[in-house]
Amino acid sequence: QVLLVESGGGLVQTGGSLRLPCAASGRIFIGYILGWLRHAPGKEREFVVAISWSLGRIYYADSVKGRFIISKDNAKNTVYLQMNSLKPEDTAVYYCAVAYSGANYEVARMYDYWGQGTQVTVSS
Repeated sequence: QVLLVESGGGLVQTGGSLRLPCAASGRIFIGYILGWLRHAPGKEREFVVAISWSLGRIYYADSVKGRFIISKDNAKNTVYLQMNSLKPEDTAVYYCAVAYSGANYEVARMYDYWGQGTQVTVSS
């Protein structure tokens, strides 16, 4: 079992920044992938970025490349999503989730464990 807890969401103006921590606990194996996905009203759940737990390989969605940065603090078992140059279309509930290595990290249904989500709202 893996427990994931996100925080750091809120309301920010266009062009602003937010940092979302995701604290992970439980049976986290080195082969896992931790991803950030988001869900906007009326849309499908969307992949944002993923990082492999052991190797630190990073995969960004094109929509956030160059604006969002993922990082990991191994000592704290925490992954951070730094979001810069935010746009209104980034408004969504952001989830961190864990998938097994080898899963298609871009597909939401491939993730086995999910946090409760944190709301990010970007005003225009």
